[in-house]
Amino acid sequence: MKYLDGQEVKLGDKVKLVQDAGGVVVCSIDTGEYCDAYPKTEWEYLKTGVVINFPLHGLIHYENPEPDLQLISRGPIP
Repeated sequence: MKYLDGQEVKLGDKVKLVQDAGGVVVCSIDTGEYCDAYPKTEWEYLKTGVVINFPLHGLIHYENPEPDLQLISRGPIP
């Protein structure tokens, strides 16, 4: 999946959704990348997209980019 600006969403990205600026990409189903806390065996059933963990919103699965989803910075794999 890509952000609306065309950049690829990557595991470990720090992202913002509206007022929740603490989101972290924890799974990229598209690229087959999963952090240890969210293993492939539990999330690959989703087939496409990414999973982002937000402090305020919790886990959200996206198959397509959300207009309000913004990349803050590239981060280490959580």
